Amino acid sequence: MITAEGLTKRFGDKTAVDDVSFTIKPGAVTGFLGPNGAGKSTTMRMIVGLDRPTSGLTTVGGREYRKLGAPLTEVGVLLDAKAVHTGRTARNHLRAMAATHGIPASRVDEVIDLAGIGSVARKRAGKFSLGMGQRLGIASALLGDPHTLILDEPVNGLDPEGVRWVRQFVRHAASEGRTVLLSSHLMSEMAQTADHVIVMGRGKVLADAPLEDLVRAWTTNRVRVRTPHGAALAQLVAGPDVEIVSTAPDLFDITGLPASRIGDLAAERGVALHELTPTTGSLEDAYLALTGEAVEYRTKEIA
Repeated sequence: MITAEGLTKRFGDKTAVDDVSFTIKPGAVTGFLGPNGAGKSTTMRMIVGLDRPTSGLTTVGGREYRKLGAPLTEVGVLLDAKAVHTGRTARNHLRAMAATHGIPASRVDEVIDLAGIGSVARKRAGKFSLGMGQRLGIASALLGDPHTLILDEPVNGLDPEGVRWVRQFVRHAASEGRTVLLSSHLMSEMAQTADHVIVMGRGKVLADAPLEDLVRAWTTNRVRVRTPHGAALAQLVAGPDVEIVSTAPDLFDITGLPASRIGDLAAERGVALHELTPTTGSLEDAYLALTGEAVEYRTKEIA
């Protein structure tokens, strides 16, 4: 279990993390989301003792990270895949890490195979592609067979096979009762992976909820209807809580009525429908709605 209580971090006059509290429970994949500059990376760095909080406390398994006797065997961390001596081979990098905790060389071979870097294990890490560097970082996080995993953008640079492997692995780890904290900007991937979601913005927690609850609370379900009889359709569905938006001459998005009711009304009045498709909100929709006012670095929209 990972806990944060009143966690605050200031850099001069800049407050990167502002009174953040949460509990990340074992047995589930917790997604950690937020715009650039939201404070996610700083929070993860404080969890593993790389940054000291200005105030507040964070613990892993009930203890501060700095007080763990053998941290590699309790917490597996991937924050920066480039944090590797570029002159070392992947195998020697892992062996050096293992030696600090008395981890046998056989475990090094296991994580090399698990992460799929066997063919490059004897090559210098400085020559690795982005994807191979990520795989080495994941292997490093898994080296001590830890009960807690903290992974920052682990699928960055991976090919589709690697992305799917990470998804399957973290879900399997959670099913074994491990604690998994996973940060990513890929909403479609997070939607397939996370059970619970924590969203940060401008240093504060904006949401802390099961993924399905978050999507339900921050999105609106719509029904896409295609018909050559737009005016007749508008009359049929008219009501105080119903909104109909034309997205093409014969295509409409309707909110406020379920697809079954729209279909029944059209059948009763003889209005031909060529399409009747319910559309549910996505994690991306919910995320954008939730963080719209918390984006620190905003790009210019293309006209």
